[in-house]
Amino acid sequence: MTDHMVVSHDEWLKARLALLADEKGFSARRDELTRKRMAMPWEPVTKAYRFEGADGARSLAELFDGRSQLIVYHFMLGPDWEEGCKSCSFWADNFDGIPVHLNHRDVTFTAISRAPLARIEAYKARMGWSFPWLSSEGSDFNFDYQASATPEQLDSGEALYNYGKWPNKSSEMVGISVFARSDAGDIFHTYSCYGRGVEMVNGAYAFLDLVPKGRDEQDLSYPMEWLRRHDQY
Repeated sequence: MTDHMVVSHDEWLKARLALLADEKGFSARRDELTRKRMAMPWEPVTKAYRFEGADGARSLAELFDGRSQLIVYHFMLGPDWEEGCKSCSFWADNFDGIPVHLNHRDVTFTAISRAPLARIEAYKARMGWSFPWLSSEGSDFNFDYQASATPEQLDSGEALYNYGKWPNKSSEMVGISVFARSDAGDIFHTYSCYGRGVEMVNGAYAFLDLVPKGRDEQDLSYPMEWLRRHDQY
């Protein structure tokens, strides 16, 4: 920090205006990507999935709660895991308070994991979260949307993630999937993203990208080595 360049206000302003031009270009490019994302073709969802929530079993159609758009966060909490993934927990710290705003733009949000509902509810209570979170235990849902892999897929190297080969030996990986429901009740898969594509919903990383040290992860053995669940720091 002490080795950083220090200049007069006029020189600082010149550098800031140059960066602002780049930022505006980035914003324009991001808007262009958003338009392309919105224009993506849809694929029909033909399989009948069932989920378990606090209010009982629900179909995928029922998860929409009467709205036309559904966002699913694939939370890494496997059937035999004692606690949720620390990275997903970092992401989930951003979720409370958001669903009500999404609801007023015709969007429903939920997290989904393969863990039994009781384990989900216990971890959710420990973390103090209130966002919707359901279990897909016994369903193909997470497998079909590249958020889970079977032991056989992992052993054979045939599991897919982010539209390529599964990157590690974990049975669960992070992702976001988006669905739309027509007036006739038909359901479509419109979009999914994985890996760093999920970063757009992490407010803490967005803040860190504003400060001089940034994420400050370059000297770690892997980017999130510093991270802890919020009750473990």
